[in-house]
Amino acid sequence: MRSLIIAATALAFVASAAPAVAAPCKDAKGKFTKCPPKPTKCRLNGKFASCKTPGAKPM
Repeated sequence: MRSLIIAATALAFVASAAPAVAAPCKDAKGKFTKCPPKPTKCRLNGKFASCKTPGAKPM
């Protein structure tokens, strides 16, 4: 019974997140457009750092 409740809850979260993912890739009329590029994150010594920092590598 517990696993059924957990599965139903997980399915509800996935179903509710789907429209939010597609929203940035639509124009005002609801037509799909090209999505903007995602910002690059960089790391230095295992921690997040500015990509302008010398030695930082993109993830």
